[in-house]
Amino acid sequence: MIHRSKALSEPASKDLLSEPRIVAEIAKATLPYNAKVPWDEWVGNYAKVRDAIEATYPDQFKDFNQRMMKPEGFRRPIPASHREWKTESGKAQFTVPEAINASFDTGEDKDVLRLVTLRSNDQFNTTVYGYDDRFRGIHGTRDVLLLNPNDMAKYNISNGQEVGLATVSNDGVDRSLGGLRAVAYNIPEGSCGGYYPECNVLIPVYQHAQGSKVPAAKSVPVRLVL
Repeated sequence: MIHRSKALSEPASKDLLSEPRIVAEIAKATLPYNAKVPWDEWVGNYAKVRDAIEATYPDQFKDFNQRMMKPEGFRRPIPASHREWKTESGKAQFTVPEAINASFDTGEDKDVLRLVTLRSNDQFNTTVYGYDDRFRGIHGTRDVLLLNPNDMAKYNISNGQEVGLATVSNDGVDRSLGGLRAVAYNIPEGSCGGYYPECNVLIPVYQHAQGSKVPAAKSVPVRLVL
């Protein structure tokens, strides 16, 4: 469902920037000028962003600005939810990746863990609204590291102990994050979980999905720092 939102509180500071403004400023500073992408106009009037989305996906976002102002908003059409498959066969098709661990290969090193970055229920993309995660029973902080109890026993880590992580890479760049509270959790052995975007500092840019180039945020090779 797509609908409008309305702020309930005053900004904490006049210097706070919106996510679109931050993205626009990064783009202007790093990308060559492109008249087809009017960053300042888009940030100055979000309706123009919605117009551009409508022009790009007219079948899904027709009359975007008008429809989103309705109290109930509108539903983005998803054919699969109606058992309509946009394939040559007209049936659902499954694809198998070439490798599950394409982002790294630890070989015989059993001390390398696979970090999975997560979002809490109190979060929308990079916007964090609170420090409680009812999904996982975490309260009051996001500086945690979810570990399998067997891995905690293996490394002699107690519940609540402060630990850190260091990325395993061969590019000579030091990527580390400390001050994490170990939490025993039902996560596969050899894996660990931490929150995004806090753990972004551990993700090498060169580790990404082969096709989309999306950072491998669900498969980051790390070592525990005790």
